[in-house]
Amino acid sequence: MNTDLPRSHGQSRCASDSAKATGNDSRIDTHHHILPPQYAAWLDSRGIADGDRPLPKWSLEGALDLMNENGIAASVLSVSTPGVYLDADADVRGMARAVNEFAADIVSRYPKRFGFLATLPLPDLDGALAETAHAFDTLQADGIILLSNIGGTYLGDASWDPLMAELDRRGATILIHPCALPSDEVPGIPSYAADFLLDTTRAAINIAKSGCLERFPRLRIILSHAGGFLPYAAQRFANLCSADGSSESGINRLRRFYFDTALSSTPYALPSLLSFAEPTHITFGSDWPFAAKERSAYYRQLLDDFPLTDEQRHAIARGNAQALFPRFA
Repeated sequence: MNTDLPRSHGQSRCASDSAKATGNDSRIDTHHHILPPQYAAWLDSRGIADGDRPLPKWSLEGALDLMNENGIAASVLSVSTPGVYLDADADVRGMARAVNEFAADIVSRYPKRFGFLATLPLPDLDGALAETAHAFDTLQADGIILLSNIGGTYLGDASWDPLMAELDRRGATILIHPCALPSDEVPGIPSYAADFLLDTTRAAINIAKSGCLERFPRLRIILSHAGGFLPYAAQRFANLCSADGSSESGINRLRRFYFDTALSSTPYALPSLLSFAEPTHITFGSDWPFAAKERSAYYRQLLDDFPLTDEQRHAIARGNAQALFPRFA
């Protein structure tokens, strides 16, 4: 699983030097996770793991170390899958409030280093609307993180329109993060290996084909992990995503999404992403701590080594994120 890790500790040290040499020592990380202690203990008490691995350890010191070693000036914190809805007996509203206030406290202490995306207690729609108001109006959240499907109902479904309308009213930035498919895993293939990519792609298709992007035009939606396999296979489902059945219309809809580079800055994935996405629609993502420090550094090094223009490099490292998150502008 980790055959793509750096071959030596020295490579990570060189990576930091390379980041500065390429002018990327002021990156903004838009895919940077947080595991508040109360939340981590809550997941552990219910036997929640990261696929076939235990949940990673998180600390503020570890986050800052990762950032400092990889030229990351600021990170936008978010809770990863499974979010806060685990079962009908869980205190979903209370846990959403707890993780949001934990993240907001970090931002208040390090306002130049961190922002955060608020977690919502879906599928409790009334609770989600109330937490949206609290997150933006009281906690000064920078956006929202949504899972690609909630209990098997994908984003883009009309049942989520009241929430999308409120987020559109606020001109919100949303990070869509994948979760387990609403079906059984294939034995030996954990969700994060392949299913997550399909889950993100399903959500993107459903959002586009439903007309959600036209009904709520002020939303800025980032797809995790370079959009799953959306850029690579966009032509295949362009007609399905089109309002008039034309491929061109479908491609134009799909290009309205933003994409982060988390675990996706390889010489195999980047050419597809760069040829599909609008130049202003790609942001840097580390996926720490679910991607351990060495793995995060490796993918960052791949991005540094990839042939980009100075304009592309600055846009991905910082410029595009500044447009999405005014806190860092």
